[in-house]
Amino acid sequence: MVISVVVLACAYVLIWCAWKVFDWVWWKPKRLERYFREQGIEGPSYKLIHGNLKENAVATKEAKAKPMKSFSHHSIAPRVFPFLHQIVEKYGKLSLFWVGGIPRVNVMDPDLVREVMSNKFGHFTKMRPNPLGKLFITGLASYNGEKWARHRRIINPAFHQEKLKLMLSAFYACSDELISKWEKRTLEGSCELDVVPEFQKLTGDGISRAAFSSNYEQGRRIFELQTEQLKLFTQGFQSAYIPGSRFLPTKRNKRMKDIHKEASNILRGMVKEREKAIRLGEVHNEDLLNLLIDSNIKEIQEHRNVKNGGMSVEDIIEECKLFYFAGQETTSTLLVWTIVLLSMHQEWQQRAREEVLQAFGANKPDFDGLNHLKIVPMILYEVLRLYPPVTFLMRYTDKPMQLGEINLPPGVLIGLPILLIHHNRDIWGEDAEEFNPERFSGGISKAAKYKSSFFPFGWGPRICIGQQFAIIEAKIALTMILQHFSFELSSTYVHAPHLSLTLQPQHGAQVLFHKL
Repeated sequence: MVISVVVLACAYVLIWCAWKVFDWVWWKPKRLERYFREQGIEGPSYKLIHGNLKENAVATKEAKAKPMKSFSHHSIAPRVFPFLHQIVEKYGKLSLFWVGGIPRVNVMDPDLVREVMSNKFGHFTKMRPNPLGKLFITGLASYNGEKWARHRRIINPAFHQEKLKLMLSAFYACSDELISKWEKRTLEGSCELDVVPEFQKLTGDGISRAAFSSNYEQGRRIFELQTEQLKLFTQGFQSAYIPGSRFLPTKRNKRMKDIHKEASNILRGMVKEREKAIRLGEVHNEDLLNLLIDSNIKEIQEHRNVKNGGMSVEDIIEECKLFYFAGQETTSTLLVWTIVLLSMHQEWQQRAREEVLQAFGANKPDFDGLNHLKIVPMILYEVLRLYPPVTFLMRYTDKPMQLGEINLPPGVLIGLPILLIHHNRDIWGEDAEEFNPERFSGGISKAAKYKSSFFPFGWGPRICIGQQFAIIEAKIALTMILQHFSFELSSTYVHAPHLSLTLQPQHGAQVLFHKL
């Protein structure tokens, strides 16, 4: 009798587990697929376990095998997002894509984009990063609710305009070193450089000086570690995450854990050292780390404890890692595409140079002068429109939600394809895929039909806190380059934008620099 009960219990457990697996990999996705189709949201059919990820991988591989034939139009979406581009062309601007068993609704309508990004009710959240993502970065960009609000409140003072002015010398010093190095390379008049590693080093040094000043060398080590971690994370990011795979003793998993541990240990030592110095009144420089710790101490004093009002040391460590990625990767990518596009469009390079020389001559660019430039920011905005470093944003429904006229169950991804929206002719006009900085002559708000159609740094309450940091650093670097060099694309350059974690030139960006 007892044996029979045990057997029946085991059989029940096995049947229950089998049903759960079947529901997870097939029944629930197919049920959701029908639910969305009844609302007029179409897309490619769900495929067992992988969803549409295999189709996406095949399309991406085929696209990466072929460089673009022409530079005259910047129609890069079919190469960067080949499968998504096909979906939008076939099923429309409200379409469905399967990320494994999770449905992703792609949204391109400006009104719906604004509704998602404004997040009035706090229900379009950031999806929690998978365990591999946690080894790379978390921080403000991945938090929701009260934790996000608290971290944003503490970090905000470090990015006020008056504080950014104090970091101008760090940006200038790094750009000056770059110019001096390039001048030595151009002693005979010109030289060819791949600007991708050049700008990665420039912005890595910039964030090291601006964030850690007196701990600059330790900051550079963190930059090296985070750069390697980014490459490893990107490799894992390009395939579906399999639950439990982080525990497998693979070479990549082991290295990612080692990097995470070393970077965290370096930052932990720096944070504790700075906290002690600030409390003793021994710190006078105002780099990002000091500003962050000082703001955090004041928040804790106001609320009496870390739990209710401040950030822990581990929280600060994660925010520092985020500084590196957001402050280095996105700005270097912006500078790369700016030099590439100004090499393609020489008339705009000349107009920008004339403005810079009129404003500064051969002198060091100052904060007020940078803010009075008109052509340079127009160019930067147009580059961000055509070649946004971050090409896609994602939100997640944590409860049933209505978006426009569609109903969304919990557990649905909302995809906001920045690149496709930035290239949409219905929004930007017939010249949407042409380089025309003039469209920003009246400012961002007048450049397109809808204000929410230009969001390279996000939009709404979660707009990137460091956007002004990135723009100022890019302005300084570009201004100083224009003061000293003219440039054009090398004959070895191959135009092949592709998506790594940010939008990168697949084969580098070889540019000929001529000393003025």
